[in-house]
Amino acid sequence: MDSELPRELTLADIARIAGVGLGTASRALSGMPNVSPATRQKVLDVAKKHAYVVSPDASRLKKGSTGRVAVVAPHLSRWFFGAILEGIESVLRESQFDVLLYHVGNLEDRTSFFERLPARRKVDAVIVVGFPVEEAERRSLELMLGVQVVAAGGQHEVYPHVCIDDLRAGGQAMGHLLGLGHKRVAMIEAIDPDQPRQPSGRSRAYHLALADAGIKPDPSLVVTTDWGGEEGASAMAQLLSASELPTAVYAHSDEVAFGAMRTIRDAGLRIPEDISIIGIDDHPHAALLHLTTIRQDARLQGVLTAQMLLGLLRHEEDTALSVTVDTQLVVRRTTAAPRPA
Repeated sequence: MDSELPRELTLADIARIAGVGLGTASRALSGMPNVSPATRQKVLDVAKKHAYVVSPDASRLKKGSTGRVAVVAPHLSRWFFGAILEGIESVLRESQFDVLLYHVGNLEDRTSFFERLPARRKVDAVIVVGFPVEEAERRSLELMLGVQVVAAGGQHEVYPHVCIDDLRAGGQAMGHLLGLGHKRVAMIEAIDPDQPRQPSGRSRAYHLALADAGIKPDPSLVVTTDWGGEEGASAMAQLLSASELPTAVYAHSDEVAFGAMRTIRDAGLRIPEDISIIGIDDHPHAALLHLTTIRQDARLQGVLTAQMLLGLLRHEEDTALSVTVDTQLVVRRTTAAPRPA
């Protein structure tokens, strides 16, 4: 009889009431695999009815882990990073992992974080979001024996990672503009000045597309700036100061494109009649502004990264070590064929 049970139930009590084995009850309450949905729900219902709570310290001690994951990101306010973090957190929360968020906004922050990380030794894993790990940082991570490292939102040759193919995304953007008949295409190349400069697939896509189309590159049509709307607006002003205007602009991100659109319209020019523009991301505001773009699912990248990490921590043999999320061209109202000369 339930009334004869001790006031503080043990895991064995929960297993007996639910009619399952002790190991099955433990896996069900810990969010581990190899438990049917019906059995898991049955165990959870019993635990809830009797106000049974798994002791985090006991559970982590049994697993030989901390139950914590460090997520390292260079930006928190930008849409892309926020969406990835949301996806990561949603999966890890369901598996009862705590997320420790570390903001490394500049090179000094990054250096400090990676130098102190091995001494902390208080996480099971590190997820690096949106930036490549440098050699010195990699050495610091390798000092943390047993700590899994996964990269989200960027190609990474060293660690398991989830990303889009930037070269493909840039090729889709340029293919759309060139397919419409544009020959004088400008590029607003975005880089992060607080992060080490790395070769960009989005930039390589621009030059490869021009070469494939037999178009001689014009250095005056490439402006390099930071990721952001105001930066995009300033870069577009520089492009409009040229003696011959571009007929189309390829921006490395939608936020950069938003700023460029403002500058084009402030100059009395029409989009797309005078200048076409395309971005990458499918930012939540892109549809509102009718921006043609290359869609990437940032939240999905976060979800897949967290799922990959859990598979690695559980030593699941079928865990993929490299996942590339597809991108799609979304045509709206900011691109059209160039006007006849």
